[in-house]
Order: sequence, then C-alpha cells, then structure tokens
Amino acid sequence: MAKWKKRHLQPSKALFVLFLTISFIYTLLLVVDKQQQQEQHLNWSNASLPNNITILFWHWPYGIRYSLEGDVCLRDYGISGCVLVDNRTLYESADLVVFHHFELSLRKQHLPVHLHRPAKQRWVWLSLEAPENIGTLSSYNNLFNLTMSYHPHADITVPYGKLLQRSKQGLDVVTTKNKNYEACWVVSNYQKWHKRSAVFQELNKNLKVQLYGLMANKPLPKEALLPTISRCYFYLAFENIQSPHYITEKLWRNAFQAGTVPVVLGPPRRDYEAVAPPNSFIHVDDFKSVKALAEYLRGLIEDPVRYNAYFTWRQDYTVKLYTDWRERLCNICPIYRQFPSHKVYEDLRKWKKW
Repeated sequence: MAKWKKRHLQPSKALFVLFLTISFIYTLLLVVDKQQQQEQHLNWSNASLPNNITILFWHWPYGIRYSLEGDVCLRDYGISGCVLVDNRTLYESADLVVFHHFELSLRKQHLPVHLHRPAKQRWVWLSLEAPENIGTLSSYNNLFNLTMSYHPHADITVPYGKLLQRSKQGLDVVTTKNKNYEACWVVSNYQKWHKRSAVFQELNKNLKVQLYGLMANKPLPKEALLPTISRCYFYLAFENIQSPHYITEKLWRNAFQAGTVPVVLGPPRRDYEAVAPPNSFIHVDDFKSVKALAEYLRGLIEDPVRYNAYFTWRQDYTVKLYTDWRERLCNICPIYRQFPSHKVYEDLRKWKKW
C-alpha cells in the first residue's frame, strides 16, 4: 500500500509545481499590463492638456524603441509642455507626426494616408542621411509640412553633434605619450567608388593607417571605440559622400571625443568652420595632393607643439553628441510656435537643393 501511494505522489507534486508556475507567470503579466496601462494613461492625460504639444513618433528608426514612460522631455531635458508618444491611437490628437524616411523607403512602414488627418496636424519628414543617399522622393509630394535633418536650412535642424561653451575654462589634457599609431580609420561601408577609398589608398602609401571595422575584419565594441582611437595621432573622419553640411559622428565622437586630430573629407572647409574652430581639424582639400597631406601629418607628429595646437579649442568647448531620438524630438517643442501655419512641400525633392 505504501508503494502504491509513493508512485502516485509524484504526478501530484508536478501538477502543484505547474500550478505555481502558471500563477507566477499570470501575476507577472498582470503587473506588466498594469504598468503599460499606467504609461498609456499618462500619455492620454498629458496629450489632452490644451497647452501641451504632442509629438507622435509613427515608427522608431531602425526598429529600436526607447521608453516614453513619464514626462521624458521635462525630466531628461528640462523642456516642459512636450509630450512624446508612439501609441498610434493618439493619432488624431497629435500636433506633429514624425516619419523616419529609412523605413518608408524600404516599405517597412507606410504613411497613414487612409486616416482622417486633422487640419492642425503637421507631418514631419525625418532623415539624417545625405540627399544623394536617399533616393526618389516623388511619392511624398504634397504630404509633408516640415523637414527634419542635420542640414541648417531644414525646418527642424538636428545635428549629429556640436560644441558647447564651457561654463569654466578648463583643459582636457591630450598627451602624445599614449599615441601608438600615425593614423586610424574605422570603416565598414567600404566601396571602391567612394572618394574616401581612393584617398585612403593613396594616403596609406605614405602614412601607416591602422584599420578597424568590418572592412578590416576588426570590429570594435562600443566600449573599446574611443580608447582605441585615442592611441592614434590622427583619425580619418571621411564621410561616405561629399554633401553640403553633412558632418556626422565621425568628427564629433570618433575624433573630437577620442582626443585625436580629425583629418576630414566631406563638405567644404567653410561647412566645418561653421560648427568647429578652424584650427581643430585638417581638411583633405587644403592640400594639392594626398602625398603632400601625408608629409604634413608626419611633420606634426615630429613636432608636439604644433600637434598640440590642434587641441587648444578644448580649453573653451566640450563636445555634445545627439544620439537619443527622444532628445531630438523634445527639441522640436521650443520652436513649435515658429513654424508657419500653412506650409506643404509640393515637391519634397527641393530638400536636396539646399
């Protein structure tokens, strides 16, 4: 009799454990659902306030979602009256709806042209790519009211980075003692027809360039990027295309933040000087040949005083990077009232003609 009971206790224990597991999962789902409802309620409540500006992000760039819980703009950036939402049920109450071009171009996302569009609502076309890399825009004619880009003439300008005046004069010390390489370049998108590829091939004949990234089969994890680049005298901040005002994180993060001198190839020198001190970078176009550029760089390596002069800007400025889409959206609200009440891009291709 004892043996019979022992054999039949095991299934009972298993069922009990299964019951506890299911109960735990159910309780956890209830908690998560409650949190989501609270967040949704907060968005609904804030969006309903008359003086608030509601910005609906129709889809997140590259599928990477950020949390919008709480008053993000006020809490993180000191901007009041600005509500960020990604809940499409709030569409009709949104003052602005922002669409990222990349997902639209790949047909991963679609414009809600089938929905009733409130008269006061503005649609914002967003892209941080150079116009030459965007492709055709004719299908978006007569739909968008505002453009959002790195370009200074966009309705909403969102640069990759900028220099901020220091509150107190200081100096981030840059020493040549930890410099092991003459130059370095992190590149994944290597195409032979790019101008930067030809410049690199010629420069590498006269200067030792340490390569990283997929092109060199040496990917750098995020935490190793700046420490690695900091060991180089120069960083090749080469853009994949030469387009007006197109200056990306290659200058701001990879060079300036890493504590190395950027050798830039992109828009004309005047565009760089509009955002950075003229003695903070070296422009490829300033030299009659790539060989002459290499000789100049070697001369700086041999002369620490001249080399260090490229860092004097750090006494007065610090680098500000823009990487969080929430910050970019929050910065729309302070200038919202400046937008024209009636404006539509009949031909969005005109964005390319700035």
